Amino acid sequence: MRFLIKFSYDGTHYAGFQRQKGKDTIQERMEEALKIVNNHQKTPIVATGRTDKGVHALSQYGHADLSVKITEKKLKRALNSHLPDDIHVMETKEVEKDFHARYYVKKKEYQYVLNRGEYNPLEKNYVFQYNYSLNVEEMKKAIFYFLGEHDFRAFATDNKEKENCVREITKAQIKEKGEKLIFTFEGTGFLRYQVRNMVGLLIKVGENKIKAEEVKSILESKDRTKSGKTAPACGLTLVKVTY
Repeated sequence: MRFLIKFSYDGTHYAGFQRQKGKDTIQERMEEALKIVNNHQKTPIVATGRTDKGVHALSQYGHADLSVKITEKKLKRALNSHLPDDIHVMETKEVEKDFHARYYVKKKEYQYVLNRGEYNPLEKNYVFQYNYSLNVEEMKKAIFYFLGEHDFRAFATDNKEKENCVREITKAQIKEKGEKLIFTFEGTGFLRYQVRNMVGLLIKVGENKIKAEEVKSILESKDRTKSGKTAPACGLTLVKVTY
């Protein structure tokens, strides 16, 4: 039986989603719980994609194959009973055997939250405490250049010449909520660190270090060294996955 599992997590204390030797990861915790439920058989989970160290997920998905007969409700309850309280299964659904959690994704939505106001220690793991003013109007002009289909090689941390770095972004916007800036990116898929690298460049625009229109030439350059610093992981959350 193949199940699609919808889950959320606080990534603060994990070394990212993907299993890594000697490190605590979301994948390892999920697979430990699945193994217990599946009569102690090794049970891999295939997620929509990886999130990096310190990145959160409000709505992540993965599929897993179980040999035991179990209802959707019981599987949800059983998994949550074996997971730490910073990982939570929201829903489980039996799917066809050929369903694939990664390849069937139509689009993903990420949000990045930045605080321009006074440092807030209670939000330090979820909101980037930038704590300075920014030229938001210029940033809103700059984010427009990310819309559409582009080669995002300039914003990919793993800059491999032969790798396909073409992605399509269907939504790119900045909203102000008090002293917070909420960046939203929706697209067919994202490269490693892509969202954080784009936010990093937008901050540079907001600092008046480069003009908004320069984003276009940096994007077209396909040169990672031109796009600046990577924004911290704490402000990034995978908020929605659409099948």
